Amino acid sequence: MKLNIAFIGTGVMGRGMASQLLSQGHQVSIYTRTKTKAASLIEKGAEWKETIKACVKDVDAVITMVGYPDDVDDVYRGKQGLFRYAPKGSLLIDMTTSSPTLAKALYKEAAELKFRLLDAPVSGGDIGAKNGTLSIMVGGQAADVQAAMPILECMGEKIIHQGVAGAGQTTKMANQIAIASNMMGVVEALRFAEASGLDTSNVLKSIETGAAGSWSLSNLGPRMLKGDTAPGFYVEHFLKDLRIALEEAKKLDLPTPGLEQATSLYEGMLENGMGQLGTQALYAYYQNLS
Repeated sequence: MKLNIAFIGTGVMGRGMASQLLSQGHQVSIYTRTKTKAASLIEKGAEWKETIKACVKDVDAVITMVGYPDDVDDVYRGKQGLFRYAPKGSLLIDMTTSSPTLAKALYKEAAELKFRLLDAPVSGGDIGAKNGTLSIMVGGQAADVQAAMPILECMGEKIIHQGVAGAGQTTKMANQIAIASNMMGVVEALRFAEASGLDTSNVLKSIETGAAGSWSLSNLGPRMLKGDTAPGFYVEHFLKDLRIALEEAKKLDLPTPGLEQATSLYEGMLENGMGQLGTQALYAYYQNLS
């Protein structure tokens, strides 16, 4: 069944995700603050709208993929937001990595306003977004998740309902915590090989298929060695996620030393003007430290 879908936020991830919806024949209306960033989607058939109100008129579902929790809050609760202008009863899917606490609060308000809201953050980076192979972690009511599956399946391969509202975002925090320490390990391993005078490309070939293998090692390791710091996922956005994870861990009175160290490193990158680079630029940051 072909649906009329509004997509709000077409950055590095959003562009790939919206493109997958278009490739599956869905009608996609898009809203982003800068129209030029949506040019490639417009060429593929997406219809750009000047306001959220115009974008969500008569749609079956709305997907939001914006930057920060404050942006999510504004898109839903703001004067020009979805709670004011989306069709009553429509399916709202927030795929931004955001705060579990905010996700729960928005769900409660959405239910009171007769909307069906899911929190459905993703993992897989720009590569997964472009290829439609994202991992999607969903929180919300089971019936709403089932209704959203034809949409989510266009963008992801592994779609798992994690539980009630906020569970998707909480799962994504677990994901980011795992990545945070793993990225430090990947960078330190490659820097160790480099400092030892080894051919780092050969080292990467050997270790990525063994017990040390990980998505970050296989997908970001080659970018690190090439000096490719183009953003698949911005440093500043990853740091936002790590800070949210720290806040949630503190609420649980849970020690997270790896997360704390990774947060400190990425904060150092931000202070050194590296916020708009990809997370793999941590390798270049390490090179400058030594």
